[in-house]
Amino acid sequence: MIQPISLAQVQQPNPIIQTAKTAQATPSELTDSFASMLKNALDSASAQEQNVHKVNNQFLVGQADISQVMVVSQQAQLTLQLVTQVRNKAVEAYQEIMRMQI
Repeated sequence: MIQPISLAQVQQPNPIIQTAKTAQATPSELTDSFASMLKNALDSASAQEQNVHKVNNQFLVGQADISQVMVVSQQAQLTLQLVTQVRNKAVEAYQEIMRMQI
């Protein structure tokens, strides 16, 4: 026979615990972390573009096949599209802030 489940057996979810760093972050620290995140994203996009050139050169001398070139090219293209969209959203946010009346 099936035994009933008691509430004592059900495990309660753990509460969300904020670390001291995020709970007490100042606006300037948050801005710095956002700026560093954007810089890392741009550096990653630049590195992917350099990788595309490297793999393309390897393809030209016969060291890489076309599938590798296409995969790396598509990854770089997607990264560029992502960076472009982030830039567009940042410009939109800036323009919206500038339109606000004080």
